[in-house]
Amino acid sequence: QVQVVESGGGLVQSGGSLRLSCAASGRIFNIYTMAWYRQAPGKQRELVAEFSRGGGTNYADSVKGRFAVSGDNVKNTVYLQMDSLKPEDTAVYYCKVILSTTPGGIQFQYWGQGTQVTVSS
Repeated sequence: QVQVVESGGGLVQSGGSLRLSCAASGRIFNIYTMAWYRQAPGKQRELVAEFSRGGGTNYADSVKGRFAVSGDNVKNTVYLQMDSLKPEDTAVYYCKVILSTTPGGIQFQYWGQGTQVTVSS
């Protein structure tokens, strides 16, 4: 079994900052990618940022220059530092982990339960 748990959401004023954390635990052999997605009411879930085991990162255009993703491969944890937050960043933020549970095994993806981020104007 694998568990993915996000934390760090909350209510913040426009221009403020929040830091989200996502930790994966359980039967994990190798993590390939940890990514943050978000879903606002009435909208589709969208990729915000992703972090690969080798240290590569990728960002949605809407958050470039404001958000920074980082990871700790030892702790199987990924972070999302969100600065200069805007009301349009309001959403439930989800963590997705792509991993294998055995050497050379197939890859699986797991989602966390999500954490609410609300930015007031």
